[in-house]
Amino acid sequence: MDLVVDANILFAALIKENVTSELLFSSSLHLYAPEFIFTEFEKYQELIKEKTERTDEEFSRLLETFERRIELIPLEEITPFIAKAKKVSPDPKDVPYVALALKMSIPIWSNDKELKEKQSSIVVYSTPEIVRLIESELR
Repeated sequence: MDLVVDANILFAALIKENVTSELLFSSSLHLYAPEFIFTEFEKYQELIKEKTERTDEEFSRLLETFERRIELIPLEEITPFIAKAKKVSPDPKDVPYVALALKMSIPIWSNDKELKEKQSSIVVYSTPEIVRLIESELR
């Protein structure tokens, strides 16, 4: 399954080991994100580290793994979709993710309820929904 992964999913996985961090390694998922996503982590790295249950070494290793696991899409490729994404997205911070989902015609994996409920142009799956989808594929 192809998905645009929202930064909030990666933040959750970096903070503690949980189903989200396990899903990020699922071979059933092909993950995409705007190229700036890891810049977000650099900006909030100290805050995330304060909240994490991981050691600095675990944190760094996991972040490196995410960087290899997620295919980054250059911003110039999503630029033609920004105008529509601005109209659709309930939050300006989500515009690049929405633009990428529009460009690729794939859902977004995000736990942002507002993004899921306040627009109907793109499908947004929460982590529990991703778990159910993967489980149904394995049956």
